[in-house]
Amino acid sequence: MGLMIRRRVAVSLLSVIIAVIPIDGFISAINMKKASSPFSATSSSNDDKVKGVIFDIDGTLADSWNLGYQATKTVLSEYHNKHTPETYPLTSEEYHFGCRYTTPERLARHVGLEPDHPSFEKVGEDLGSKFDDYYVKLVDRQTAGFYDGIGELLIKLNNEEDGVQLKLGALTNACVEYAHAVLKANCPEYSESTSEGKIYQRFSSIHGANSVPRPKPFGDGIKQCCKEMNLHPNQVIYVGDAPTDGKAAKDAECRASLGVLWGSNEKDVMINEFTTLCSTVDELEVAIKQYL
Repeated sequence: MGLMIRRRVAVSLLSVIIAVIPIDGFISAINMKKASSPFSATSSSNDDKVKGVIFDIDGTLADSWNLGYQATKTVLSEYHNKHTPETYPLTSEEYHFGCRYTTPERLARHVGLEPDHPSFEKVGEDLGSKFDDYYVKLVDRQTAGFYDGIGELLIKLNNEEDGVQLKLGALTNACVEYAHAVLKANCPEYSESTSEGKIYQRFSSIHGANSVPRPKPFGDGIKQCCKEMNLHPNQVIYVGDAPTDGKAAKDAECRASLGVLWGSNEKDVMINEFTTLCSTVDELEVAIKQYL
């Protein structure tokens, strides 16, 4: 009997609530609460819009594969001491495949070591240090120039006069010194016609494998760039040319990951790792602007 009375009271109270608060107002209140949630993927608030793009360097911004390939053969020939750089048995395909790893891991694998080998880390670090010392000094616009259209794209993305002023970041699995060297080397060609400052100065954050907690495919570097850009990863697009770039973007929970097909990897190894694949710089520009 007591249970039946309590049920009747509950039903009566619910009827009063429904009568006092229209159902459309109740739904609106729920929607307002959802819209105010920070960094929601469906939020339309200004704070949730894409406000930055972070780029990989080699194979994405810079056509530097031959520099890396020749520098790799030079370092490996010194390690084995029975080949010259010209005769060292490393194919371009093997080099491109190795570029998905950090420099120390890539070089250790190139000399035939696997991660479970007791000398893997030590050999990789030694070779990586020699490679970086040699590699960075050779950077200029001839050895690591931007792909056609990249300089113009960077200016468009960070140009208040065009109504688009995205923050720019750079993250490479090479050393951070290399990233700075490439961006500085490519400044003169694209900075003369603008009053907005050189391309290098447009980057709010620049990092490499040696300046972040963990390199790609982990998202640590992207998160670190985002922090320095004062953005949430959901406000950022990451652009790269390797499966590890796409994995890092997913790990960091970026808004989107755009893969470019003019770098080191073919479509079949990229397609499952990126939100969108781009074959040309024009396609990349369109893909980025879809999120603005």
